Amino acid sequence: MAAFPSLRRTAASVAVLGAAPLALTALAASPAAAHGSMTDPVSRVSACFAEGPESPKSAACKAAVEASGTQAFYDWNEVNIANAAGKHREIIPDGKLCSAGRDKYKGLDLPRADWPASELTAGKHTFRYQATAPHKGSFELYVTKDGYDPSEPLKWSDLESEPFAKVTDPKLENGEYVFDGTVPDKSGRHLIYSIWQRSDSPEAFYTCSDVTFGKDGGSAAKAPEAQAPSGEQIDAGAGKSTVDHSGHGGDEAGHAGGQAGHAGGQAGHGGDQAGHGAGSSEGGTAATDTTGNAPEANGAAAEPTAATGTELAETGGDSATPYIAIGGAAALAVGAAALFGSVRRRATAGGRHSR
Repeated sequence: MAAFPSLRRTAASVAVLGAAPLALTALAASPAAAHGSMTDPVSRVSACFAEGPESPKSAACKAAVEASGTQAFYDWNEVNIANAAGKHREIIPDGKLCSAGRDKYKGLDLPRADWPASELTAGKHTFRYQATAPHKGSFELYVTKDGYDPSEPLKWSDLESEPFAKVTDPKLENGEYVFDGTVPDKSGRHLIYSIWQRSDSPEAFYTCSDVTFGKDGGSAAKAPEAQAPSGEQIDAGAGKSTVDHSGHGGDEAGHAGGQAGHAGGQAGHGGDQAGHGAGSSEGGTAATDTTGNAPEANGAAAEPTAATGTELAETGGDSATPYIAIGGAAALAVGAAALFGSVRRRATAGGRHSR
């Protein structure tokens, strides 16, 4: 009978091995869920969502809703291009920078001087980016050139050629990415253009934030103050959003890890304990780990993370990754099956020998 306790212990190990391919498969198959928008300075889409898509207060947001419809503003955190891979200037045409070339958000491209704006001053500034689904990646912030005319469609040539702030994997505080940058000396009305390029996917996100430098900056007097949406507004509007919020509050890996633990728990009491450990460890780490998330402003290179030892790319993503994950999952599944079969054969042989 001594063979059977060994069989149970090995079954628990097999349960954990069985959970691993499920976690890898879940990660490979899950939809992209990196979403967010600039809240300091407030982006156009955030300002109009905060005013209320059904009854916006400012003339600019009313015009934007009329052009795009209300759904674009309930989906305020998804002004994105799924396959950007760093080719922002190549795939977004002039005049459509704020919408990222998406017809859904065309109201954000309206050229006008009365968009709600944030007051900004030259020098060090702490930027904030609401992340409803955080992900590793890099941010680049550009400001418009002197002589920028907000009554004309925004072109790439209207932006300074180099970002004034650049950061990889900034720290996450209370659901917001927070990082510092040095704002150039400007006057009057300008625009801050942000690009958030994921490092684990070709997906990228874009925002336009209207800003004013100085109290007497020309059209600045016409601009109402932009307000970022509150947590209560975000929660209240989530029910009308069509955006996938499955990553809200943590990485998709946390969800996959939890599923793996649950699956492992079905393999018996021994497997349940092992599966629970695997699930809680994966999920907890993904939701709370901020290793390597300290801000590195103005073009600092990505560093290997302590947790994985892998270097984060600043742009793009490897399209082979899902296939590698699926292949790895299949290999683990085959190995687990072979191990389980081997244990059963040894247990059977042991039983015959004891008799």
